[in-house]
Amino acid sequence: MSAVIIVLIILVVLVFIALIKTVQVIPQASAAIVERFGRYTRTLNAGLNIVVPFIDTIRNRIDLREQVVPFPPQPVITQDNLVVNIDTVIYYQVTDARAATYEVASYIQAIEQLTVTTLRNIIGGMDLERTLTSREDINAALRGVLDEATGKWGIRVNRVELKAIEPPTSIQDSMEKQMRAERDKRAAILTAEGTRQSQILTAEGEKQSAILRAEGEAKAAALKAEGEAQAVRTVFEAIHAGDPDQKLLSYQYLQMLPKIAEGDANKLWIVPSEIGDALKGLSGAFGNMGGGVPGFNVKGTATERRDEPPVD
Repeated sequence: MSAVIIVLIILVVLVFIALIKTVQVIPQASAAIVERFGRYTRTLNAGLNIVVPFIDTIRNRIDLREQVVPFPPQPVITQDNLVVNIDTVIYYQVTDARAATYEVASYIQAIEQLTVTTLRNIIGGMDLERTLTSREDINAALRGVLDEATGKWGIRVNRVELKAIEPPTSIQDSMEKQMRAERDKRAAILTAEGTRQSQILTAEGEKQSAILRAEGEAKAAALKAEGEAQAVRTVFEAIHAGDPDQKLLSYQYLQMLPKIAEGDANKLWIVPSEIGDALKGLSGAFGNMGGGVPGFNVKGTATERRDEPPVD
C-alpha cells in the first residue's frame, strides 16, 4: 500500500514538472528560441506559449529592447601618424531572434570587433584636426558600415557615438598653449576695442557738450540783445508818448552835467549845438530864479569847468 502511494506521489510530481515545462511565459519585448531534438523549431513571442515537455527545449532568451554597449578606448592612428584613443558607444536592437542566435556566435563581440576595424579605417584617412572636428561624420560612417554588416545577424544599429577622442599628451599640451595664446589675443583685442570705444564716446560727449554750451551762449546773447532792444523801444515809446518839449530835455541834460564832470581829469567837454537855444532860454529862467547855475558858464556850444580857489 505504501509503495502505491509513493508511485502516485512520483506521478503527481512528474505531471507537475511536465505542466511547468509545457507552459512557457515570455515577458514583453522578449523572444525565446525553441529547439526540438537540437533543431530549430520556432520562436516564442511575448505571452503564454505551449511546448512539448522533454522534447522541446528553450535554446535562448533574447531581449528585443534597444541595448547600449560601451566599448573600451581603442588606440587609432591618424593620417598624420598620431595615436589617439577613442571611446565608442553602440545603440543596437535585435530584430530577428533566430538570426541573432544562429548567424553569429556572439553578436556583442562581433559588433565590437567590427566597430574597432571600421573606426581604424575611417580615422586612418583623417588628420588629427579633422578627427577632432568631424564627430558627426565619423558617427554616420560607422553607423552605415555597422548597420549593413549586422543586418544579416538580425541586429539593427540605431546610433554610434564617440564618447571621447584623446590625442597624445604632447599634442594636448600644444593645443592648450595655442588655445591660451588665442584667448590672450582675443582679450587684448577686446581691451583695445573697449579703450578705443571709450575714447570715441568721451570725444563725442565733449563735442556735444561744447555744441550745447555754444548754443546756450548764443541763445543767451540773443535773449539779452532782444531784452535791451525791447527796453530801448519801451523808453523810446514812453518818451514819445510823454511828448517832452525842448526845455525839459535841456533841463534833464543839465542835471546830468555834474555826473559827467565828476573826476579831476575832466576839464573840458562838448555840448551838442542843437540844445544851444534851449540853454539860452533856460539861462534866462535860471537868472530870474537866482542868477544862473553855480559853477557853470555857458558860452555857445562849449562849457568849461574851472576849479575856484577857496575863499579865505
